[in-house]
Amino acid sequence: MNWFEALILGIVQGLSEFLPISSSAHLLLVQKLLGIKVDGNHLEFEILLHFASLLAVTIYFRKELLDIIHGFFAYLLFKNKEKVAQFRFSLLLVFSTGITAIIGKLFEGLIGENITNTATIGASLIVTGLFLILIEHGIKPGKRTAREMNWRDGFLIGFGQALAILPGISRAGSTLVTALWCGLEKKTAVRYSFLLSIPLILGITIVEVPDMSPDFFNLYFVETTIAFIASFLFAIVGIKWLISMVNRTRLSYFAIYCIGLGTLVWIFLRDLPFV
Repeated sequence: MNWFEALILGIVQGLSEFLPISSSAHLLLVQKLLGIKVDGNHLEFEILLHFASLLAVTIYFRKELLDIIHGFFAYLLFKNKEKVAQFRFSLLLVFSTGITAIIGKLFEGLIGENITNTATIGASLIVTGLFLILIEHGIKPGKRTAREMNWRDGFLIGFGQALAILPGISRAGSTLVTALWCGLEKKTAVRYSFLLSIPLILGITIVEVPDMSPDFFNLYFVETTIAFIASFLFAIVGIKWLISMVNRTRLSYFAIYCIGLGTLVWIFLRDLPFV
């Protein structure tokens, strides 16, 4: 992997992490089609890109995060009844993340690594496109706000997020369609989806850090730095883009893209192996 290939992967990861088009599918396809190989153990590179995405969403939603954290401790320590909504919201985020972890682990145990192939990616991208059509044309947004969310919502959205273990299923798309199906208003659904990515990515990063080797970063310092910066900057772009598209009811564009790409992958790259 050279610096230009690292730049491409950083841009792809940053944009696709928060857009409803599946970052895992796009990274796999780009690496395979362009013949990009991350030398040695690619775990370190994946963690780096995930951390860039985590940093981007944390900075973008810093005000909301500080408000939630402040409300959590204000109620926990001082029983400030005005902060009970933030306290419950933070517990729901943790609960949804736990559901995702449990169900994701069960999925992983049942399906193993056999899902990482172009046939699965093509089919999953088409499903993601159908999810997005449902958001725009099939599911009427509800009126429930964050204050009215309950444990059932947390469970279902956490379950929806777990579906993204399949390469090609968008985490953003699956959480949004689940949240809207639960009857949440668009603003709350989008906010919950983005904030829910923070404990998920943080948890994945913490779990994988012990297996990292610093030798990789010493050997590819320039490449990893370029990839990190590109992923961070384009993740910010992706966040702003998705919020704008949801508010303007323009997710159909992403739906057409996912269905079109999924169909092309299914027809022309179906038998392309990942090794």
